[in-house]
Amino acid sequence: MKTILTAGTFDILHASHIQLLERAKSLGDRLIVMCSTDDFNAKKHKEALQPYAERKLILEALRCVDKVVPEASWEDKAKYIKAFNVSTFVMGDNWLGKFDALKDAFPELEIFYFPRGKISSTHLRDKIKNL
Repeated sequence: MKTILTAGTFDILHASHIQLLERAKSLGDRLIVMCSTDDFNAKKHKEALQPYAERKLILEALRCVDKVVPEASWEDKAKYIKAFNVSTFVMGDNWLGKFDALKDAFPELEIFYFPRGKISSTHLRDKIKNL
């Protein structure tokens, strides 16, 4: 079984999120999504409009997502790669190169950075503020 892992906040789930998740799932048999916790977002100086529990529930409802796990630190990526025997790690290209060091610990790991979609949560939050 080929396991794919991706990570993000997934606030205000939108079409670009769905496209990334479906494309990630197409690379293997099982897609595990690390969803940033509220505490981890605070450490990154980010604030989601939806709390972690709601974002997790929404992700779990998607047919392309097989499992959602909390991302509470930067180190969780390596922890889950090992725990779930992940073969492929996927992120948006706004993170291009940022996680290449994972290959030092996991030489067999494939890493893909997919092009960002036209929609972003930041863009949607800005639109809401301007209503």
